[in-house]
Amino acid sequence: MRHSPFAIVALSIALSFRATMALAQTVEASPVGGYRFGGDLFELVTDERVDLDGAPVVGGTVNVAMHDGLSFEALVTRQRADVTTQSAVSAAPVHWRVVVDQYLAGGRQEFDFGRARPFLTGLLGLTRSGADGDNEVRFTVAAGGGIKVPIQRRLGLRLDGRVFTTFIDADSRAVACVSGTCLVGLDVNVAWQAEFTAAMVLVF
Repeated sequence: MRHSPFAIVALSIALSFRATMALAQTVEASPVGGYRFGGDLFELVTDERVDLDGAPVVGGTVNVAMHDGLSFEALVTRQRADVTTQSAVSAAPVHWRVVVDQYLAGGRQEFDFGRARPFLTGLLGLTRSGADGDNEVRFTVAAGGGIKVPIQRRLGLRLDGRVFTTFIDADSRAVACVSGTCLVGLDVNVAWQAEFTAAMVLVF
């Protein structure tokens, strides 16, 4: 039986969420909106250079408190952009509606420096980029930080900055072998993105 990678990630998030719920009671849900820079994933879909530095991003996070300011975090986002490239077989331009979805999970560490609480995040998961039924799925690692400011007991504001590294492809080859021991060269092609987002924090 074949399983979608997104189903595997969703199951992993659900199991982690259930495990952390046994350790804590505080849950935060945050609708996210902002802007993400970097057009390499759009070029992955179109296979052409695109004159686009970024696009708006929307999504949401869920945090489950664990201990000492540490919480489990799940992040789901969608970035959508209209891209125009030049056709290789005709003079007419080609218009693309490119969608980039990310499904990530990891942790957030808050620091208690007063009312405003700075934090660091680390996440990993999958990025799907596609257009017109053609989809590419790649592994992604993200790291970031920000600040969370409570407004009321169950309402707050969250500001984030994140950097994403998406692994496009990798090629390994033996560089030299001596007495059965080989040195291996690894060539990794990655796409970098950075985003700044704001979110309302709902505490349950």
